[in-house]
Amino acid sequence: MNISLYTSDSAVKAFDKKVGVIANNVANIQSEDFKKSRAIIQEDMSNQGVQVNISKVNTPGPQVSEYNDGKIMDIELSNVEIAEETTQSIAAERGYQANLKMITTADDMLGTSIDIIR
Repeated sequence: MNISLYTSDSAVKAFDKKVGVIANNVANIQSEDFKKSRAIIQEDMSNQGVQVNISKVNTPGPQVSEYNDGKIMDIELSNVEIAEETTQSIAAERGYQANLKMITTADDMLGTSIDIIR
């Protein structure tokens, strides 16, 4: 496969994983003691593609006090911030779009090359 197609294909898959991580964070925004994850997209030097490293962010969430059975209990909420997840999703969407455009352009160029050879 053409190296530019391979690189763009691996990037599209990486951005897909990143969007999945963001969706999981948003889905658990109301879960007590949930720790968000981050998907970091990096260059993969071994095969000239892109790889994703997913890691937990262990910063504490906000603390609230809850009255339960005559006792006051401190509860840690999720450390997910919707504003941060929104900006992360916009960046992932733009990266996804750019790589899809690259695949489309490479496909058009390959089709033109085949037409010239015929």
